[in-house]
Amino acid sequence: MVSVNSDPVMPTALKILIAGGFGVGKTTMVASVSEVPPLETEERMTEASLGVDDLSGVEGKVSTTVAMDFGRITIAPELVLYLFGTPGQDRFWFMWDDLATGALGAVVLADTRRLEASFASIDFFEERGIPFAVGVNCFHGRRDCTAEQVRAALDLDPATPVVLCDVRERASSKQVLLAVLEAAHARARAHRAAARPVVL
Repeated sequence: MVSVNSDPVMPTALKILIAGGFGVGKTTMVASVSEVPPLETEERMTEASLGVDDLSGVEGKVSTTVAMDFGRITIAPELVLYLFGTPGQDRFWFMWDDLATGALGAVVLADTRRLEASFASIDFFEERGIPFAVGVNCFHGRRDCTAEQVRAALDLDPATPVVLCDVRERASSKQVLLAVLEAAHARARAHRAAARPVVL
């Protein structure tokens, strides 16, 4: 007997941004976690970027994202995340507003060797009320700081998740994305509670 409810359930699609400073691992994270071949707009860096892009701490970087990265991951049969990696250099920040349109939340990737590069991303999402989680990319497996030390250094709200991660590893990147979903869910619950009428 065929069930009358045999139609497949269409999954809910949610948009998540992967942001952060130049060379912090955004392209690597999208590539590691995406279940489809990621779309990358990586181009080789040329002499034209000398004096324009700050290579402090990433002197060996030879390519850069010039538009965005794109990937997809299925979290559950009914939930798919579309990932948009933002360009990191100041000269491409004009694209961020368009990329942020319709985003449920964001990841701000941080490098403890260059934490100051995270402030612009944090400010961007705080000003727009977009919930985010900070993923502390532990380059080469090094964990020089605790999550609480990073939280204090970045002056984050206590409700903002901070996750130590290695974005080269799919499972680790997935944990950061789950933290974003939890932050967005908590924000939605708080808004619903604030909107409830007071009964006297």
